[in-house]
Amino acid sequence: MGLDILLFLLLGLFVGTFGTLVGIGGGLICVPIFIFFLSDGGIYPYFHTAAQITGTSLVIVCANALSGTFAYIRQKRVYFAAAIPFALATLPGAFLGSYIVDDFTGPMLYISYGSFLLLMSLMMYWNATHKKHADVHTLPADFTFNRSLGVGSSAGVGFISSIFGIGGGVIHVPLMVYLLGFPVHVATATSHFVLACSATFGVISHVWLGHVIWTPAICISIGAAIGAQIGAALSKKTKSKVILVLLALAMFGLGLRLIWMSGML
Repeated sequence: MGLDILLFLLLGLFVGTFGTLVGIGGGLICVPIFIFFLSDGGIYPYFHTAAQITGTSLVIVCANALSGTFAYIRQKRVYFAAAIPFALATLPGAFLGSYIVDDFTGPMLYISYGSFLLLMSLMMYWNATHKKHADVHTLPADFTFNRSLGVGSSAGVGFISSIFGIGGGVIHVPLMVYLLGFPVHVATATSHFVLACSATFGVISHVWLGHVIWTPAICISIGAAIGAQIGAALSKKTKSKVILVLLALAMFGLGLRLIWMSGML
């Protein structure tokens, strides 16, 4: 048990650092690791249902997002005019997703999550390598965005976040960058605020439904909260293109692996 706790803390440190750097909260990493190593048939079988995987992952996402959000607020990089309405829009979907996840079987989770990751990674990689992204940390005074599109998309983000246990940053960051015109560094910080709100609401539902396995949830969350501070500091020195390419490559590899596990490949 002592070794498990140490490994969970180290995993959380990595999850928090990378998740905050790219604005996704870390669930993108936790869910595949839980599936590969910590579910039935893995090295340490802590999880027995898809609901337990997503519920526990969302607790970690929440800890990571809250810690990272405070760091980004101190850096004055959260654009509250978008963050608040986007966050409110995610709440109904986050609540609904926590109930629907009970209907997912293992292979269904692998196929749907893996396909989602592949699609998002290809779109993100193409845009990262074919479009220029200025390394801007603040918005111009005359900045505007399509509020209706942002709010409408955020409603779906909350739903996907709660079903997959990944938080909505993996959708929100490319959405804000490519459709709404946000600079990458502002998008990752603002996404983290939205993620903190939606994940907190989703966690309440998952805890109520008994989906959380507390030993990995607490230990990884502690590491993730510390890693989030490191990730926020690193993001100030990292180019926008690097952030997007790293995220796209990680998503693509994990998507392939999950689809392979489902038996489709």
